[in-house]
Amino acid sequence: MGKITVEATIAADRNKVWEYYINPEHITKWNFAADDWQCPSAENDMRVGGTYKARMEAKDGSFGFDFEAVYDEVVPKEKFTYSFGGRSCTVTFADLGEETRVTVVFDAENEHPEEFQKQGWQMILNNFKKYTESH
Repeated sequence: MGKITVEATIAADRNKVWEYYINPEHITKWNFAADDWQCPSAENDMRVGGTYKARMEAKDGSFGFDFEAVYDEVVPKEKFTYSFGGRSCTVTFADLGEETRVTVVFDAENEHPEEFQKQGWQMILNNFKKYTESH
């Protein structure tokens, strides 16, 4: 199982980007890959051993799933790592002054092609960028 990397540069300072990425009030507004999906609920206990939970579902109710992860490392405003289903994901926040580069590196799963997984995670990150820059 390989590692997949997606990234985006957001036109906002690192404090805002961090807040919009970890706060459930914001997560529910960007944490989906397509406009016909939604994230109706999210919880985030951001500490080592704490859990992150998000409900992701099609707006028409045809499909949905709960994503749940446990934090392994948290360095505020710099990076965090969480584990989910035997896989791991690390998100880093690089301070570029007026901009912030968010890089997400995660373990691929075996069910879907890696390119498909990369596209899905990239679309969610693009949605985050669009939401954060417009608020």
